[in-house]
Amino acid sequence: MNHRQRINAVLRGEPTDRIPVALWRHFPNDDQSAETLAARVVEFQKKFEFDFVKVTPASGYPAEIFGATFVDAKNREGTRSYTSRPVSELSDWDKLQSLDTTNPVFVRELAALKLIREQLGPDVHILQTIFSPLNSALNIAGERLYADMREQPDVLHRGLRAITETTNRFAVESLRAGADAIFFATQMATPTRLSLGEFRAFGEPYDFEVLQAIRTANPDFIFLHIHGLEIYFDVLRYYPVEILNWHDRRTEPSLKQAREILNSGEAKNGRAVAGGIDEWNVLAAKSPDDVKAQVYDAVTQAGKKGFILAAGCVIAVDTPEENIRAVIDTART
Repeated sequence: MNHRQRINAVLRGEPTDRIPVALWRHFPNDDQSAETLAARVVEFQKKFEFDFVKVTPASGYPAEIFGATFVDAKNREGTRSYTSRPVSELSDWDKLQSLDTTNPVFVRELAALKLIREQLGPDVHILQTIFSPLNSALNIAGERLYADMREQPDVLHRGLRAITETTNRFAVESLRAGADAIFFATQMATPTRLSLGEFRAFGEPYDFEVLQAIRTANPDFIFLHIHGLEIYFDVLRYYPVEILNWHDRRTEPSLKQAREILNSGEAKNGRAVAGGIDEWNVLAAKSPDDVKAQVYDAVTQAGKKGFILAAGCVIAVDTPEENIRAVIDTART
């Protein structure tokens, strides 16, 4: 099997010749141009031969689309720190406009996708990273989002409309530019951010609108990443996606619990799960033998069908190469 065939088998719940593996990371500073981002993504893929390629644009890019500015945070995650945000007062929500492909961030990221596709060819799925509109709203406004949500909800809804229309357009154009599938991420589906009622009012409806726009563009699949602790898994289990990924080593459900949840009750659907690797406490910090042990445990929990071995989120930029090799070699043998 090649990479594409292996992932397609996972989606069908069929056996694969070996456990599929995918890890992804940021490329700080190199992610500031299409050419350098593409070069680093392609280099990373050719070195490790993952079973899909998750493109990770510059952190905060959904806010950058609307005018946010950044500096390199110089952290192990490879993200950036904000120097300005588009929404600094209530009236700024109404200044947000639905943006199109002439936007310079659109141009940069779509050009990177085209280059990556040209250089990697057709045998591996390429995933573009798309964020929940409410997640983007947090990036755009920072912590004031919460006060505006609770005190001026109608104003926030108007801002979310422009963000959602822009997100829809960027996702669809990403599929036209070379992505086969979408990595849809939310950091808002947790009580550490929002009450369940707030998430259902300001997160879920806009998520579904984006997912519907993506589905209409006919992706090979949608990969849902649920970021954070104490996640609302019982809500997001109903999202119309093919693969679910979360920090299964840091928060419930475990892979085993998720299998039981997804294969029972009215939400029974047999969807695939991705995870099993603790990117910070094991992959970045312990020995190859510790990594191998976690791989074996992950496969024991999840089984060999409908499973992709992956981390809970981006891996540290200084993750030891021998630990990445340990993940790959253990899964493949």
